Amino acid sequence: MMNHNEHVPTSGGQPLGQNPFGALSNAGLPPAPVRPVAGKPASALPREAPPKNRGRVDITRQTAGRGGKTVTVVSGFVGIGQPEKEQLAKKMQKACGCGGTVKDGRIEIQGDKREPVAKILAEAGFRPVFAGG
Repeated sequence: MMNHNEHVPTSGGQPLGQNPFGALSNAGLPPAPVRPVAGKPASALPREAPPKNRGRVDITRQTAGRGGKTVTVVSGFVGIGQPEKEQLAKKMQKACGCGGTVKDGRIEIQGDKREPVAKILAEAGFRPVFAGG
């Protein structure tokens, strides 16, 4: 048992005889990720671009069964989950200044908003095609 008058040394003790990491090298490793720097805006950092060709999506205008109201429908998504569709729909609603929803795997935007919807889809890496009426 230690007497309360004795102190534990905090000098660090003797140096290590050998550095356990001395023989390691970083050859063949990927570069370190870029981290945000305090005081610099995040937009100054390089950003990963979305994949260039994520497939064709069809943009149609529908009025049937909607009480005469026009709706822009985006369908034909391949390999994209519900959360990403909802995120795209939210971006479209904000850009078009209108309502919309994700229903049965399709994005529905209120009104004839084919042009701004096509622009957003192209920016996200899709190939928008105007189909039907």
